[in-house]
Amino acid sequence: MPLPRKARRPPTVRRAGGSEDLRRARRVLAIEAGAIAALADRLDEGFDRAVQTLAACRGKVVVMGMGKSGIICRKIAATLTSTGTPAVFLHAAEAAHGDAGVFVKGDVVLALSSSGETDEVVRLLPLIKRMRVPLIAMTGKLKSPLARAADVTLDVGVAEEACPLGLAPTASTTAALALGDALAVALLERKGFSPSDFAVLHPAGALGRRFLKVDDLMHRDQEMPIVGLDTPFSQTLLEITHKRLGVTGVVSKDGKLAGVITDGDLRRALERDGDLRQSRAGDLMTKNPKTVAAASLAEEALAEMERYSITSLFILDAACRPLGVIHLHDLLKAGVV
Repeated sequence: MPLPRKARRPPTVRRAGGSEDLRRARRVLAIEAGAIAALADRLDEGFDRAVQTLAACRGKVVVMGMGKSGIICRKIAATLTSTGTPAVFLHAAEAAHGDAGVFVKGDVVLALSSSGETDEVVRLLPLIKRMRVPLIAMTGKLKSPLARAADVTLDVGVAEEACPLGLAPTASTTAALALGDALAVALLERKGFSPSDFAVLHPAGALGRRFLKVDDLMHRDQEMPIVGLDTPFSQTLLEITHKRLGVTGVVSKDGKLAGVITDGDLRRALERDGDLRQSRAGDLMTKNPKTVAAASLAEEALAEMERYSITSLFILDAACRPLGVIHLHDLLKAGVV
């Protein structure tokens, strides 16, 4: 009977990320961090002129590049657009085959080329000049064709690439990306771009939920529970029940909010007085209720509810008349909580 073969051990898996890999990674990060620091040190009045040119743009910013620089251009265009400066990305090669029609008077061109000699970019310079469209160049070569043609030149040159071969764009693209962010943020602050402006441009996802306004979520018109000061207890109870928000507003004869009545108010009144059949809404309400402005962010309404341990807030106009009501459940459904 043959003896059983000895079981083989599974092959040893060598884990990546050893000390040599860490050393390489730290070197890359140090080079790229150094490139950004050096870029910050040599910023001059050219950056001011670039921001002024972009701020004065009455059309859109056309961000143009090729290859890896083109990918950076896409990100710069997206950041500008999302922070209040309309921008589009233009692939320089496609521009030579019809996409140059994107240029119109009132635009500004932001062109990125590390060498300043990229054929597809240089080929478009005469057209940009004929259109009399301001040109901002981001390049590492200040005597290149792109730099000479530009109205404003921003130096994004780097001492070395993080690639040990000195071939793959690494530190140079990082520096260009950082300078694009600097332009976008400077424009954002110059224009006074606010959180509410940001909310308008980011309606979806987590950012959109952060910047939802109370006005977007509140119950209004026939959905808003409202009774008058003299409304009998029975009708007040029906209003709270039918509107299903556990609360009703109480308004005076001139339509101003005089108070609110919650389920809790009714329970406490029953414990105190027993029979409420002869009571009026004005007898049962809590005066001086907490309210919120329609322009307030939903997060602000949530903070107010948490602060006072309440579950609903009425929204008033300038004359203290109710415009709507928002409930904690509305904030939960919208994902604000």
